Amino acid sequence: MQKEKILLEFGRNLKAERNRAGLSQEKLAEKIGLSYGQVIGTIERGEVNTSLTTIIAIMNALNIDFEKLFNRHGKDF
Repeated sequence: MQKEKILLEFGRNLKAERNRAGLSQEKLAEKIGLSYGQVIGTIERGEVNTSLTTIIAIMNALNIDFEKLFNRHGKDF
């Protein structure tokens, strides 16, 4: 399993879903109780390995399942 690939895929999918929902990084951060939008940017760029509680808050805010953020099928992780 390659951590960098996983974080990058998760981040790309998060950005796509956030854009699909019409939210800025700042608005998403506000919806999930983070103090500033830069945290979302670091997740989207794959720079941090965010907590499970943050992932669940993101899924709830975007009204999506985990599969929208990460799909292991056919991936070489």
